[in-house]
Amino acid sequence: MTEEPLPSESRASSRLVRAVMRANRGKDTGPELALRRLLHQRGLRYRVDARPLAELSRKADLVFPGDRFAVFVDGCFWHGCPEHYRPATKNAEFWDEKIATNRSRDAETTEKLLAAGWAVVRVWEHDDAAVAADHIEQLIRELRTAEAR
Repeated sequence: MTEEPLPSESRASSRLVRAVMRANRGKDTGPELALRRLLHQRGLRYRVDARPLAELSRKADLVFPGDRFAVFVDGCFWHGCPEHYRPATKNAEFWDEKIATNRSRDAETTEKLLAAGWAVVRVWEHDDAAVAADHIEQLIRELRTAEAR
């Protein structure tokens, strides 16, 4: 039995790699769902997978529009986690460039949001969701207290 060839547009090194990459979710990942559940239990309400700024074509995982607060839950592979990222061995040049581009775009997004007066938190997928929720809740409460003054 021979393996069916990959589609011409695919950069995957094999059908198995293609299947794994296609199964990666862009939203509603396990870490995002865990964080959302904890924040919702604490009475915090947010928008999911939304643009913080209309003119910015990038979406945050959680957006608190009234507080001007955006949360990004970054995957270790896709965003180049300094602790867990392991460079690809196949198509290494492509993946190195892809991850570097993602990291650059993340930094640019954070800079643009900060310049527009937003607070930004980035959480790694491996971070403890309860600790991240504590931090986010504290920052939002501080923002709301400062705004009330």
